Amino acid sequence: MAAKNAFYAQSGGVTATINASACGVIQTARQHPESIGKVFAGRNGITGALREELIDTSLETDEDIAALMHTPGGAFGSCRYKLKNFSENRREYERLIEVFQAHDIGYFFYNGGGDSQDTAFKVSQMAEHMGYPITCIGVPKTVDNDLPFTDNCPGFGSVAKYVATSTLEASLDIRSMCDSSTKVFILEVMGRHAGWIAASSGMAGNGPGEPPHIIIFPEVPFERQTFLDRVDHCVKEYGYCVVVASEGAQYEDGRFIADAGGKDAFGHTQLGGVAPTLANMVRQSLGHKNHWAVADYLQRAARHIGSAMDVEQSYEVGKRAVEFALAGEQAIMPTIVREQNHPYKWHIGEAALSDVANQEKKMPIHYISDDGYGITQDCRDYMAPLITGESFPPFENGLPRVAHLSNQLVEKKLKTPFEV
Repeated sequence: MAAKNAFYAQSGGVTATINASACGVIQTARQHPESIGKVFAGRNGITGALREELIDTSLETDEDIAALMHTPGGAFGSCRYKLKNFSENRREYERLIEVFQAHDIGYFFYNGGGDSQDTAFKVSQMAEHMGYPITCIGVPKTVDNDLPFTDNCPGFGSVAKYVATSTLEASLDIRSMCDSSTKVFILEVMGRHAGWIAASSGMAGNGPGEPPHIIIFPEVPFERQTFLDRVDHCVKEYGYCVVVASEGAQYEDGRFIADAGGKDAFGHTQLGGVAPTLANMVRQSLGHKNHWAVADYLQRAARHIGSAMDVEQSYEVGKRAVEFALAGEQAIMPTIVREQNHPYKWHIGEAALSDVANQEKKMPIHYISDDGYGITQDCRDYMAPLITGESFPPFENGLPRVAHLSNQLVEKKLKTPFEV
């Protein structure tokens, strides 16, 4: 049987290590020319397939593909586009089949979080219901660390390392100035419904009075007065207070502290401004001088301080996705299975896309301290291996050296364009 081509795409918010997964997919596919012809990357995710905008990765050198290991962002472009159900928009799936047939694509690898795994699952259903033979494997990724059935998510270890490091460094700055200047610092981090990233900041300190003094989790209902009392206590007791807040922090009735009133492309509530909102509370009620910062894209793009373990695991899920496909697996996602903490041991498992799609894994309650503002030893034991090890990129002229791909599109074979 002639080798079929593969389609690979990146979806959702990118990470410092998603390109390591791309490297794993492409390098492994290149090792099996008898089964996989070319790897076509979708330009800007699944929309690249719908628009027939396919990047021919075979035109990239082995050296350039290897450089993806230390390049943040999404090398082929990402998207926030959710495929509708068959009954709602059958035409999308017919279009995918037309494109896949035109380019002899028999493998589909989709690299993303819960919504992306839903896309991969729907494409696998398309293969079943519409009679087009294509092997679909999801490749996990998300800084939020909220995919179920996997111990941790590729991309999380590096953002956790960045946030913990930034918390530590900023805390030293605030502590040195608090006598006559800023007394409260608030850092806002990502995490819509799960507090994993906020929790990672807790690795910056481990003793009484060590920052962060307050971590605000989405899993713990926010109480304004309790928060203000805790801030005031920390300032009086330690001279300063460092707060790390998840963007998804919410009141007991489910209202987000930072609800901006809009929706994103996936239908999620648009969030923004939990740090300035908390800073206003502190200023108006306590009068303490404060500063706030939003880690925003910096936290998920910080490859310069990437976790070595995260890079290794990100590559491995891409590699194993191809190996699973070649073994005849269908509609699954590689998972990371933790065997033990000390010493840390793990292996790759698998989960059905039907179980993973659109699901979120929140922080276990025993990872959050009884007062709701810190992390427990169990959480530290979980986090420690994930941020362990440094994987510095090569530097050139004082700056990280990143991959520069040509990203040449293949010639379109279909006459009809498709708007998304």
